[in-house]
Amino acid sequence: MKLAFIILCLARVATVLAFTCEHLPQEKVIVTGAAGRTGKLIFESLSEHTKYDPIGLVRTEKSAKRLINDVKFCLERIWVCDVTKLDPNDNTGVPKGLSDAEAMIICTSAVPKLRKRSVVKALLKVPINIISRKKAFQFREVKFKYAQGQHPEMVDYLGQVAQIDLAKRLGISHVILVSSMGVTNPDDFLNTLGKEQDGSGHGDILIWKRKAEQYLMETGLDYTIIHPGHLKDAPSSSSSSSFVLDVDDKLKHEPNCSITRADLATLCIASLTVGKGEKLDFDCVSRHGEDGEDVKSAESAIMDFMSTA
Repeated sequence: MKLAFIILCLARVATVLAFTCEHLPQEKVIVTGAAGRTGKLIFESLSEHTKYDPIGLVRTEKSAKRLINDVKFCLERIWVCDVTKLDPNDNTGVPKGLSDAEAMIICTSAVPKLRKRSVVKALLKVPINIISRKKAFQFREVKFKYAQGQHPEMVDYLGQVAQIDLAKRLGISHVILVSSMGVTNPDDFLNTLGKEQDGSGHGDILIWKRKAEQYLMETGLDYTIIHPGHLKDAPSSSSSSSFVLDVDDKLKHEPNCSITRADLATLCIASLTVGKGEKLDFDCVSRHGEDGEDVKSAESAIMDFMSTA
């Protein structure tokens, strides 16, 4: 009888704990750029967590419709708001759905587009390059451009500054900023995208990203600034991938300097807890673990980085 009574009590405790866990208050997290390739993965992953209540922030109705079609989530989780047009002295323009958020993950970035004519020119040079024993297709001869009003200064600096200011107005204490590896090198090739041969035009994407990082660092907010390596559109491999973190673009010079967008999303979500109350700034890549090799999770990688920083 005593054993049956103990088992019954334990069963009741387990039921109460399960009910309590399911009804714990969720942490509201704003994901900006939620319609982008990385932002969408983060938004979708957070929506599958019982701990989080994600709000996807997008700039246009077109982006909102695309996000709704892609992830099939409720409309109340997606807000259209161009933060660059908010009046800093008037809170009436801030959507009420953003209030009470505890964290913000910034995933916005300017996206360069190919200039088709430059691709044609590069293709026409292929026979000459082969005869000259050069690499057939010279990628660096391909030119890029940014859409009107969507160049790096507007998106990666002014846009992110506006998002950081919004975080301060909302009382958010922790901002996770997805940046890019290479921000310490002004001569990085990515800075040439969008520029003409004479250096004119809109470019310097990494320089503007770095300026936004510095602005965030000076706000006094807690932050996690993530510099991913080359982003790959591949399925999540977090169960078999080991996360590697470092600083000062050291990882950029290694043979494997890449991370999947899905793994980056995992790292951002891990930063919500492990990086809470901290001021962190690191580069990251992910590597496929060999058979029998210990796999370092995103949480473990961040904790190890913090212990050695």
